[in-house]
Amino acid sequence: MKILVVNDDSIHSPGIALLAEKAMALGEVTVVAPAHQCSAMSQKLSIHAALRVEKVPFPVPVKEAYQVDGTPVDCVKAALQYILKEKPDYVFSGINDGYNVGFDIAYSGTLGAAFEAVMNGIPAIAFSNTINRPLDVAGLYLVPVAKELMEKGQAPGEVWNVNFPAVAPGALKGILRDRTIAPLQFYSENYAEQRMPDGSVLLKGQGEPLTDGRKAPAGSDIEAVMDGYISIGRVKSAVL
Repeated sequence: MKILVVNDDSIHSPGIALLAEKAMALGEVTVVAPAHQCSAMSQKLSIHAALRVEKVPFPVPVKEAYQVDGTPVDCVKAALQYILKEKPDYVFSGINDGYNVGFDIAYSGTLGAAFEAVMNGIPAIAFSNTINRPLDVAGLYLVPVAKELMEKGQAPGEVWNVNFPAVAPGALKGILRDRTIAPLQFYSENYAEQRMPDGSVLLKGQGEPLTDGRKAPAGSDIEAVMDGYISIGRVKSAVL
């Protein structure tokens, strides 16, 4: 089993190191990730710039690791067209620093990379964690969850979307499967305004949680994580 590991938080993210480490229990792992933070880039593609690709050291002993001075989708394309000698059997994307639930999945670079994989006929799983929180639950459950989803398989154009909640392992209530996408945003840009001397305005997104979990629809991904469950759902690419 050959697994390509990508993300949007950059190759320096603790999340991608843990994902790669856990993926090594399932197969041969190659990491190809952005050199810089690329959150909320969805399926953005660099078409007016050259991509700098560098083989780099990595904190866990994967087969190889590369950083790409581009977007998450650039990383997948560079891996498939230039870096890898063989097409991978799976793409794992993440572990994202922040949930990918509700309407937020439309902006997600983590999901964007996974969609790029399925557009190339490669099954993909996206993994996300609560923002700025420990990865303890992910560390314990990522491998069994990945095994379960790989055995289940997925339809063409489908991505498995896994979110780990903001609880300690002992407080985890369980795993909820077949979660629907909540029809609302979890995070809000919540712009802070700063007026400049020249009359212009700077708007800086605060990225604060917007959603009260009690208002999330029953059976949804937001409800699951807010109630202390691992959320598993399917997301369909818009083009397949």
